[in-house]
Amino acid sequence: MNLAGKTIFISGASRGIGLAIAKRCAADGANVAIAAKTVDPNPKLPGTIYSAAQEIEAAGGRCLPLQVDIRDEAQVVDAAKKTAEKFGGIDIVINNASAISLTNTEATPIKRFDLMFGVNVRGTFLVTQSCLPYLKTAGERRRNPHVLTLAPPLNMDARWFAPHVAYTMAKYGMSMCVLGHAEEFRAYGIAVNALWPRTVIQTAALQMIPGVKPEHCRTPDIMADAACAILTADAATTTGNFFIDEEVLKRAGATDFDRYSVVPGSKQLLPDLFL
Repeated sequence: MNLAGKTIFISGASRGIGLAIAKRCAADGANVAIAAKTVDPNPKLPGTIYSAAQEIEAAGGRCLPLQVDIRDEAQVVDAAKKTAEKFGGIDIVINNASAISLTNTEATPIKRFDLMFGVNVRGTFLVTQSCLPYLKTAGERRRNPHVLTLAPPLNMDARWFAPHVAYTMAKYGMSMCVLGHAEEFRAYGIAVNALWPRTVIQTAALQMIPGVKPEHCRTPDIMADAACAILTADAATTTGNFFIDEEVLKRAGATDFDRYSVVPGSKQLLPDLFL
């Protein structure tokens, strides 16, 4: 099974892991709708929905770039509608968009708290909710519908909360959407899973983590390959999982993980947060 002809709605894919996943799906011949905010180039954050669309189409797929604030209900509902109208439905939803602030309680402005909960929790719930009617139709048509959310495994150990309570709660809110929706949507034949990296991934978000160097990181390609493996699995039997990228690829038969290292041969890879 591959993703040829499937339609994927992905949030926040103008750069980083989201763009890598979109391009990997496009290489199979998928249609990709990008729902993200960036339309004007930013010297500090490369990539816009339009530059991403060019890369996705160059990879082999078709792309619909949509300027969307995923906290805004009307914008998300309209984006899902436009995607379904252009490509004939929605088969896969990828909740990639996320806001981060690794700050303690005193150093977390409430505006930043609201941003993380708005994007991570509200955005994930809203995108999934808005695409659900199309996913249900995909299930009825036996098109193997999936929801994949980039969220960590749930772990109530206090050490994951204490350094950055607000961020942990916001990311775990995404994880709880996975847990609940997997069971809620089981009857519709819709798979709902989470994916999280084993090691730190080199993206723009690393600006928020002091001391991380390229030799500590893998490229976003490992997440893209793992996502593709999950999204091509049988939705009826592959749901409710909190997958780790490396474990997914090992089960698929991969053995060469050095090719994903930013610095090949590095022995200094750092584990990602929450692992």
